[in-house]
Amino acid sequence: MNKLTTTLSTAAVGLSLALVITSCNNEVKKTDATSNDSTSTSVSTDNKVEKIVYVNSDSLSEKFVYFKDIRDRLEAKAKKAQNDLQSKGQAFQREVAEAEQKVATMSASERQAVQERLARKQQELAQLNQNASNSLAQDENTEINAVYTTISDYLKKHAEEKGYQYVLTYSKTNPSVIYADSKLDITKEVVEGLNKEYTNKKASDKK
Repeated sequence: MNKLTTTLSTAAVGLSLALVITSCNNEVKKTDATSNDSTSTSVSTDNKVEKIVYVNSDSLSEKFVYFKDIRDRLEAKAKKAQNDLQSKGQAFQREVAEAEQKVATMSASERQAVQERLARKQQELAQLNQNASNSLAQDENTEINAVYTTISDYLKKHAEEKGYQYVLTYSKTNPSVIYADSKLDITKEVVEGLNKEYTNKKASDKK
């Protein structure tokens, strides 16, 4: 049953760590190309630095409501599958115990028939376990891809609106960025924007 334990929290960190958005700010580039005086060059250089921001993937995974809803759904499905398999497993164990109590009074052919029947049931349980694990893994992959697409699409739009040239990702558990100035952290505004869009979508879907 360990296979039925969802690994969504780990996967969410992975999807955020993979998120590197490059969005060119045409206005900034145009200014850089046409400006010749030293003052303009200095401002342009400063703007370039400010256009590189990052998102804390740990906070994003923790505070994005869409992700929380997905995690709850997958955990509920995993728990239901686990309870179902546990119930079938207990019934099988009772059947085995009953057969063991009667084996002394059985003929050789009866014992063989019982053994074959129990072996088939054991295989069926193992297959059910595997099917449940595969189904959960497939559902998790689908849901994670949906979250990834939602975050990616939002960050592309957000970067264009704000004029960010690069949106990097930062995580304490798997730091692809060794150091990041907190002034460049846009996680809060991204989480707020994502949650607002998701809340509006949920409300619209209910209508």
